[in-house]
Amino acid sequence: MKIYQSGSFEKKVKKMSKTEKVSLDQEIRTIAENPNIGEEKKGDLRGIFVHKFKLKTAQYLLAYRKTNDDLELVMIGPHENYYRDLKQYLKKR
Repeated sequence: MKIYQSGSFEKKVKKMSKTEKVSLDQEIRTIAENPNIGEEKKGDLRGIFVHKFKLKTAQYLLAYRKTNDDLELVMIGPHENYYRDLKQYLKKR
């Protein structure tokens, strides 16, 4: 299984601290082992899965998409305005 990052995902990860990146890597491994762990979205976001987890004290959401045997990490961020931003990002693509 190959794991790809979108541009948006990559930019957010660059801004994270080392400890946050270690936690994020663990969450990505969990998703890679079981891609159905996230909640599949409906409507405009059909085909997108969202996995919720905590980084320090904030709840983060990680959007990803399964394509054949590969995994595309679409977007990561705190819950505030997350789905609005995710819809905007997907419309631009």
